[in-house]
Amino acid sequence: MSKVCPLTGKKVQYGNNVSHSNNRTKRRFMPNLQNVSFLSEKLGQLIRLRLSTSAIRSVEKNGGIDSFLINTCDCALSPRFRKLKKIIVEKSKSVN
Repeated sequence: MSKVCPLTGKKVQYGNNVSHSNNRTKRRFMPNLQNVSFLSEKLGQLIRLRLSTSAIRSVEKNGGIDSFLINTCDCALSPRFRKLKKIIVEKSKSVN
């Protein structure tokens, strides 16, 4: 499973452990990825995602996964989220 957040693009970063004697050894800084489920009000179902904690906070701040995807530009979304956004927009148009 990849260590990349699909919404924010956060991925593994590389650096050094530096000891007291200034010896350097390679290390990896992993993104904090969590498995979460968001309830889509437009679709009426749960959407399971693996997101970074900062992406989870962004989605919750914008009022849920539906409003987050609607307000986000298509160029910033992965193909999976573009498809999901298209379905949500179609559902919201058919309701109105």
